[in-house]
Amino acid sequence: MEKLLEVQEKYKKMLKENIIPFWLKNAVDRKNGGYYTALDREGNIIETDKSVWFQGRFAWVLSTLYADFEKNEEYLKAAKLGIDFLEKYCFDKNGDGRMFFRVTEDGKCVIKRLRYYYSETFCLIAFAAYSRASGDKTYIEKAKEILKNIEKYQTSDILIPKVEPSVRPTIGFGPPMIMLATIQELRKADIENKKYYDEYIDKLISQVKMFMYEEKKAVLEQANPDGSLQDHFEGRLLNPGHALEASWFILAEAKERNNDETLKQLGLKIFDWMWEWGWDKEYGGIIQFMDVLGKPKTDYWHDMKFWWPQNEAAIAALYSYYFSNDEKYLEKFYMVDEYTKKFIDDKYPEWFGYLHRDGSVSTTLKGNMYKGPFHIPRMYMRCIEIIDLIKK
Repeated sequence: MEKLLEVQEKYKKMLKENIIPFWLKNAVDRKNGGYYTALDREGNIIETDKSVWFQGRFAWVLSTLYADFEKNEEYLKAAKLGIDFLEKYCFDKNGDGRMFFRVTEDGKCVIKRLRYYYSETFCLIAFAAYSRASGDKTYIEKAKEILKNIEKYQTSDILIPKVEPSVRPTIGFGPPMIMLATIQELRKADIENKKYYDEYIDKLISQVKMFMYEEKKAVLEQANPDGSLQDHFEGRLLNPGHALEASWFILAEAKERNNDETLKQLGLKIFDWMWEWGWDKEYGGIIQFMDVLGKPKTDYWHDMKFWWPQNEAAIAALYSYYFSNDEKYLEKFYMVDEYTKKFIDDKYPEWFGYLHRDGSVSTTLKGNMYKGPFHIPRMYMRCIEIIDLIKK
């Protein structure tokens, strides 16, 4: 326990003194609102366009910090800058009402991705968390309105499918997995409707289970509508970090439901499967992609180590230890914790995001349209909370 408490203190310090100050200092746009995320090693802005995902994600981080960790008014004020920017600029108010993916620093649309509704999910969790932090219940209603829109998109032909459905009907792992975490966040804010959200989550977990490929003990990223394997490049692809993320979402749900045994065993099973696929036994770290049939990988970055799968593995391993009290999971957590030191910049704050397979740094940037203040602070926050559970 002493070692775990030392890790907890390290995470608290990294969160409060390193990660969050870096983004508050360099990312917050006090002129236009919202946040920049494309930053170099020192924190200088290298691209002024803004990721809509991160307007929601960082507003969620700041709101959650304020609501659950520290009543720091700077967090709440900075969160509101993101919330206001989302409302003012990130919805297509002259079109179909859907959200943009990337905008200029003053809020003009650069890219509107028509395949996903992930901008909406991150906006929704930001609104939900901000309602908890600020006490403004109107944001619960705004979050619920976004949920209605997402449900409308899911049942209409407004989304452009990844592959031609008449030729290759396909389901994807991402949507139910991300919706699972989204509904969990909305439930926190709208606890009066807990039963409704519990039932919603039950359906989403059933959808997640469809991607569990028992024959190879793997979680697929894409499958036939009945969950069976598609023997194509996309169908054989495994994303261990993604599946490990789902495992801890499910374990978090088990905790929410008084340590539900069925959910616990499901989360542990996914973790065990995908750790075996993902952990690089030669160099360490969670690898980016694998082929479920052992065929040559097609993505040129398949063997790289991105920051976020390590974050998900750390949370999932620690949850697994909490539920099982099995030292093997604690050992895996320490393995991830040790490996993540390769990402931490010893000269400037924040983590590097991209390593080659051998652990050498691929690029020194600290942020872009995909890496920003979300996965890393979420890992620190979650692990701090789980260690508190373990201490009890």
